[in-house]
Amino acid sequence: MSRSDHDLTPREARDRFIARRKGENTETTVRSYQNRLTRFVEWCEEQQIESMSELSGWDLDEYRAAREQSGVSAATLRGQLMALKQLLDYLDDLDVVADDLGEKVQIPTLSKDEESSDQKLAHDDAEELLGFFRESRAWRGRPQHAVLELAWHVGCRMSGIRALDLRDFDPDAQTLEFRHRPPWTRLKNKEEGERVVGISEFVVDALERYIARERIDKRDEKGREPLFCARQGRPSDSTLRAWSYTATQPCVVVNCPHGNRRESCDFTRRNFASKCPSSRALHAVRTGSITWQLLQGLDIETVADRVNARPDTIRRHYYRADLHEEFEKLRADTTLKLDIQDTDDLS
Repeated sequence: MSRSDHDLTPREARDRFIARRKGENTETTVRSYQNRLTRFVEWCEEQQIESMSELSGWDLDEYRAAREQSGVSAATLRGQLMALKQLLDYLDDLDVVADDLGEKVQIPTLSKDEESSDQKLAHDDAEELLGFFRESRAWRGRPQHAVLELAWHVGCRMSGIRALDLRDFDPDAQTLEFRHRPPWTRLKNKEEGERVVGISEFVVDALERYIARERIDKRDEKGREPLFCARQGRPSDSTLRAWSYTATQPCVVVNCPHGNRRESCDFTRRNFASKCPSSRALHAVRTGSITWQLLQGLDIETVADRVNARPDTIRRHYYRADLHEEFEKLRADTTLKLDIQDTDDLS
């Protein structure tokens, strides 16, 4: 079957869509689209669907059924179908697929529990880990410690951490400035994600120790000085993930809850740290941080500004009314005192 000049194979369609996204989204978001749409491309190739113009509502329903039968979670399925709808809407604008084909993608509605991530770094675990790092001569100021301090006390995204330059850190004012500087370091919400946040003196100390003792003095491709720096310059997402997974392994502080010996456990190796059942990704640290900040009595608008998320998103994903009674109480902005070992002073 010959294809028209404006037709595309599923793989070509995905690649064209991803190329457009690279100019608008962060590296993490682009990778997410890539992973989600690859499932669709592989299904099309299994079904010998060679042209996007062949797609019908029946095919879309068959794809959804196949994904459901694969055992993916409801949240994962929703994400994959939403990405597919965006792809089809994009192709509709290019006259590649039938009009309004994207409207035929049936996006599942999730319950509040399904929408919320169950995996987060718990407050008690964060307190134990950070307390250990602050007292440990071997760990204090290492990149794992500094990244965990920042991620926990601010609740920022990984793209925000990666985007920070040395000049964005003001130890005297106890602030960090998040800036959208495309194309190399994008914030998820672009200019709307730009903000200045206050950090405690303990977080300042961890960052200063990291800069003085651990940070590799190197510039990135644009000649900028990243706050967090690896051997190749600005750290990749995989490097930041590895630091987070390593920093949150409980065996750093206590005996392994899974019965392994740290000295011989494969999970302590950089490329296997994510396999540890108790290690946590930076998104899980962000989830735990937002929940913790709310439980400390910070008003939701303050938390929303710090983590760059809308209050309604925070309520939907993090608010649990039965967990506490003081969520709606407004307190003064005390973010310069916000610290995991100093919360008694917030009231």
